[in-house]
Amino acid sequence: MGTLRDLQYALQEKIEELRQRDALIDELELELDQKDELIQKLQNELDKYRSVIRPATQQAQQQSAGTLQGEQRTKRQAISAEPTAFDIQDLSHVTLPFYPKSPQSKELIKEAILDNDFMKNLELSQIQEIVDCMYPVEYGKDSCIIKEGDVGSLVYVMEDGKVEVTKEGVKLCTMGPGKVFGELAILYNCTRTATVKRVRVCEGRNGNWAAWTCGHVARLLPKRPRS
Repeated sequence: MGTLRDLQYALQEKIEELRQRDALIDELELELDQKDELIQKLQNELDKYRSVIRPATQQAQQQSAGTLQGEQRTKRQAISAEPTAFDIQDLSHVTLPFYPKSPQSKELIKEAILDNDFMKNLELSQIQEIVDCMYPVEYGKDSCIIKEGDVGSLVYVMEDGKVEVTKEGVKLCTMGPGKVFGELAILYNCTRTATVKRVRVCEGRNGNWAAWTCGHVARLLPKRPRS
């Protein structure tokens, strides 16, 4: 049996061992927190790129049937939902305008929103508000709809024709009917993350191009932290 001195020495060794273990645990926890923060930043970046690149892997299967009966469309249009005269914070106090649309156009906008990773979780009543307040926009051939780095609050839904998406001069994808674009600047409260241009119509195509837009989306999408 050890002496009292031996027992005290052994106790001190155990205490020191526990202290070192606690210090190691603290160090590992700090490292884990830093890695979690890095993962969140990378996830945010991945979300941004996924939103623009995802359409490149899908075939644009929805053709616009949104023309009113008897109406021939000779220009491509775009549907948008961005406010132009009011600050975004004021939208909750504003009576939103209503723009008439064909049943086909309403359904296309709704399905485009439900197919979008960042907007599909909105309440159905909120989606209906966006559908109602979107209005048609027109752009000429090769026109720039969204410019990378610009400030903007409009969200667009393609109804007919195509747009080309580029980032830092590199083509990411081409998007067609039934696709949403422009939502990332609102989601992350940042400048435009890519440039979007109307694609020149190929020879033999009907030449139609249509899209809708509005700024009401800005007060509905939950904001995410900037990476």
